[in-house]
Amino acid sequence: MHFEFLSGFIYIENLKGFLEKITEISESSGCTIQCLNADLVAGEKHLLFAVTKALRAFDQGKNAAKDMGIEIMRYASGKRQIEEAFSMGVHEGLNNIVFIIIGEMQAVSSCMDILKKMINTHDVISYLPFKREKIMEQFEITAEELAVVGEQMIPALVIERVALVDILK
Repeated sequence: MHFEFLSGFIYIENLKGFLEKITEISESSGCTIQCLNADLVAGEKHLLFAVTKALRAFDQGKNAAKDMGIEIMRYASGKRQIEEAFSMGVHEGLNNIVFIIIGEMQAVSSCMDILKKMINTHDVISYLPFKREKIMEQFEITAEELAVVGEQMIPALVIERVALVDILK
């Protein structure tokens, strides 16, 4: 199984129509495609860890969601409940977006070509200070935690939250 990340900017006029288009691309290619709000992504390690956890959950039969994309979102969001995981999703209007594409290498490459035409590609995966407040809220990182470990540890705290998804009830 091969996976890639693709990120950039997109204006979504109709969310339902956009998600239907992503589903069409996914079904016709045989790939799993999950799109996330990149403003809530704390770097590539965050995504790699979430994807690895989701793939492992499926391999071990411990997945909470029936759909690989939803399972990835569940881990990436740091939320145990599927409904809460949708907080990592995209919305109508201007989005910083990251696509996670999983499948056979050739199929992933084809999906990337199609998706690149839908967005203005740009690195919006990296953790940048403008993401601070939204990430702190999403992952319930407190000012007290940051006072102890320092601002530079926000990406590590996010990965910790992802790691705890299966443990916290």
